[in-house]
Amino acid sequence: MSEQHIFLVGPMGAGKSTIGKQLAVFLNRPFFDVDNEIEARTGADIQWIFDMEGEEGFRARETRVLMDLIANDSSSVIATGGGIILRPENRRALQENGQVIYLSATKEQLYERTRKDKNRPLLQVDDRKAVIDQLVDRREPLYQEVADLVFPSGTVQPSKLGKTLAQALADL
Repeated sequence: MSEQHIFLVGPMGAGKSTIGKQLAVFLNRPFFDVDNEIEARTGADIQWIFDMEGEEGFRARETRVLMDLIANDSSSVIATGGGIILRPENRRALQENGQVIYLSATKEQLYERTRKDKNRPLLQVDDRKAVIDQLVDRREPLYQEVADLVFPSGTVQPSKLGKTLAQALADL
């Protein structure tokens, strides 16, 4: 496997950050989380950015951080935000700069994993289930489009998943 980035894409709650950290350990690579990088660079949380700049402002920041991470290191594991695939330039950058793993999860798994989450701006609504359904239906084809590998995040422990994913990547 060449030394290029490994990008994790998928819906919120799929386990991109958790599994990404484990994968980075197995592969002995640096790990970056795009949302955490945005917060570190702005000194503000994602909710505040959404409140002040709207989703479009957040997406512009997300694109800049993605491009910076791609330019700064050639072999990181990078967990992206669930909506990063909405912009064509991001999809192109992901595909051209590494291997893209789509961490998939069922809608039921996503409902359960995000049930108590208070940090995701798009889920600060009364009907979370409807929002998740809508997001998955809209984004699923885009995740599929960019993916080199579709990997169900399932119900296995993240540490086991990280190891299994590392093995699957070695086979690509």
